[in-house]
Amino acid sequence: MLDLTDAARSAIRVAVETSEAARGLRIVCAAGGCAGIQYRLGLAAGADAEDAVQVFDDNVTVYVDPDSARLLVGATVDFVQDERGAGFVFRNPNAASGCAGCSSKGSC
Repeated sequence: MLDLTDAARSAIRVAVETSEAARGLRIVCAAGGCAGIQYRLGLAAGADAEDAVQVFDDNVTVYVDPDSARLLVGATVDFVQDERGAGFVFRNPNAASGCAGCSSKGSC
């Protein structure tokens, strides 16, 4: 379904280990217009009935609903820390790169 970099797996592992109830990371995708796909991430206590569950070699678990799973095929999730902050970055071949009519503020 998707791939996680070492940095992403490490960040997820730390978040799960510091949470009392979390067992993994839930990723939800939503259509984002010309901006492509919007991602919502959160810790999850377990899988919902229809979730795709992906367990990585180091026991990092990702839960994804069926609609989101289709949008994440071939995607890579990384965790980046720099002078602007830290967060997850998605490299997704299924996401649009924007439209020619978008302004510099991201609105069409």
